[in-house]
Amino acid sequence: MFKQIINTVDKCLTLFEDWTLFLTVMAALLALFANVILRYGFDYSLAWSEELVKLVIIYTTFIGCSASIRNRSMIKVDVLLQLVPKTRFPLIVFSHLAIAVFSLIMLFFGWKMAVQQATTGQATIIMQIPMVYLYALMPLMGGLMLIRTLQALYQDIAAEMVPKSKT
Repeated sequence: MFKQIINTVDKCLTLFEDWTLFLTVMAALLALFANVILRYGFDYSLAWSEELVKLVIIYTTFIGCSASIRNRSMIKVDVLLQLVPKTRFPLIVFSHLAIAVFSLIMLFFGWKMAVQQATTGQATIIMQIPMVYLYALMPLMGGLMLIRTLQALYQDIAAEMVPKSKT
């Protein structure tokens, strides 16, 4: 039952991450392409396209953190794992716990910053997107990273509990 819940959550988060990353990057690419065509072909430039690209970079960085945990492509230093293989499981658990603590920090302080931005009512310069939406990405990233980290931790613990055959 628990594994089925984890698989369902994984599918939903994967769908959200993949499609929003795809759509935002495609929107940025189309805006940049249109801007290049207009700039060099018609001597006219779209001011908002550069701001859109900046916002997409911010979005893909934050949401990409969750996707990198899913793909297990976080940056790691694994020299100790190679030198002392018996430390593999404790170091993996420690790594997951460190990421979970970071996720909780991003969730807590990101929420506080988003609430603070909501009170100021600031918006981006050209597109007039409320800044609270950008700051809301931090607690969203923290929550997604926490869920993904707990999933990875569960999978690693389950894999460690499976008896290894002696060959």
